[in-house]
Amino acid sequence: MRKNRTKKTNPLVTVLLPTYNRAESLSTAIDSILAQSYSQFELIIIRDGGQPIASVMRNYDDSRICLIDRDENRGKAASLNEALNRAKGKYICYLDDDDRWYPNHISTLTQALEEHPEYGLAYSDLYKVHYRPLSGGRRQILAKNVEISRDFDRMLSFQFNHVLHVSLMHRRDLLDQAGPYNENLRVLIDWDLTRRLCFYTDFLHIPSVTGEYYAAVGESDRISVQQRKDTGKYLHNLLTIRSTRPPKPWPCVGDLSVVVLHDCCDEVLTKSLADLWTHGHYPCQVYVPLPPLELDKLKTIVPNIVKVPVSETATNEQKMDAVLASSEGDYLALVPAGLPVAQDEVSFLERSLYPLIQNNETNVAYEIIETDPNRWGAVFRRKDLIRIRQEYPGCSIRESALAADMTTRKPDFKDYPFQFDNFLTAAGQLQRQGRWSDAADVYQMMAERHDNVLWMRTLRANALFQAGHLHDAETIIRDLNQTHPTAARLMIEARLYRKKENWLDAIRLYRQAKAILDKDISPIQGDKTTSDDYCSECETATEQEMIEWTN
Repeated sequence: MRKNRTKKTNPLVTVLLPTYNRAESLSTAIDSILAQSYSQFELIIIRDGGQPIASVMRNYDDSRICLIDRDENRGKAASLNEALNRAKGKYICYLDDDDRWYPNHISTLTQALEEHPEYGLAYSDLYKVHYRPLSGGRRQILAKNVEISRDFDRMLSFQFNHVLHVSLMHRRDLLDQAGPYNENLRVLIDWDLTRRLCFYTDFLHIPSVTGEYYAAVGESDRISVQQRKDTGKYLHNLLTIRSTRPPKPWPCVGDLSVVVLHDCCDEVLTKSLADLWTHGHYPCQVYVPLPPLELDKLKTIVPNIVKVPVSETATNEQKMDAVLASSEGDYLALVPAGLPVAQDEVSFLERSLYPLIQNNETNVAYEIIETDPNRWGAVFRRKDLIRIRQEYPGCSIRESALAADMTTRKPDFKDYPFQFDNFLTAAGQLQRQGRWSDAADVYQMMAERHDNVLWMRTLRANALFQAGHLHDAETIIRDLNQTHPTAARLMIEARLYRKKENWLDAIRLYRQAKAILDKDISPIQGDKTTSDDYCSECETATEQEMIEWTN
């Protein structure tokens, strides 16, 4: 009997390529897409006004290309939404008109998502290519480095975009939940969508370099860079993104309800509301329980405010109970109005929320750092707060917690979010002090506790090399280059062999690194230097050094 064998078909991938006034670099981007080893894709190019591109497009006769060619400039968000309405692919990925992919980009991400269906988005690493703009749209390549190579961190994604848009691929159906691009934004539109997507799926990091994005030294013609110069609008966009609440349900994010307790609507209350908006990033709704006459006085631009009417004689406990009856947050933060917030604080409530999210203990709450017994506040799990209020309704919130034997404490510094970034900063300070061995120890600890193993092992190998521990450095860097060679890692190993006067291996590795730098690129001849203003020694392959040792 002949068995029926169903041949597995490759899913269709839609590539979106918006362009505006970059006809001179558009061909490089298109060529890199058409050179993909994965052929089952459609390419939608959107000319968002600006320079005509007919002279560029007549060079391409490929049925996979669809061109949306219009003279009106509607903005990048509108252009991408227009293309998404035509997209037929199971997966969506993006490329800007001045960047490029390596031939394995689509295949790497498609394979990752097909093999790990529990993830709705995957992203790889990219080289950041530093260049000097020249006349005629030419670019003088100065250096390449992998600037961002981070495992997914949802809390960080709420604060900062660490997943480059041109490095990711996501399922098309996720947009049915997260919604399209926000056309009211002029900058940070990529992060806005990425941030919303992380409410619905985990992201899979593939620590492999699959392309390049370009950054000009000095003035940049990127629209996003130019628009960031308007500081006021930029900050408003930033705060708008951080306070965006996409449609529920959120399978990957617990909601936070913040209760601000005060006796009237005054400057103290309005400042507290503004502080919550500008000194935090976790998605939340802010509940203000006050008598109706006081609520009528509340005028603020702060979003996500929920007014909760209570009687004029309501106690703080009754106000909290009223919020419990009307809110839906998985976590509740009790915040007395008027708490001081440091000017540079970016995680006012998150410092107490994060350990609660990470902690599997039950019957525990974390106090807000700035509170004291006279102005007490904390972050609770909703179910715990409901329970203690039901058991001890006549007590204050704090007394209810104590009576229920709930553990309430202020978080230690080690409990704060962004520990990885704190340690990374500390290791950098150790390096600047010449304490390379200590920095190497920090990188080892970070790899053990905070993932990002390839990145941390690379930094550790470089630190050990700088400290003179050549054997340990060689063991690590040789292993890394066997499986994940990059220009930076090859340069570290080459410098190590040069130090040991192993000239043949040093030259061989320099040449390998140079081949990566020169990959499908023809830099303009001239001064080839690397500036420490934007590249660190352990991250950057220096062309001048390679020229010296390979000639």
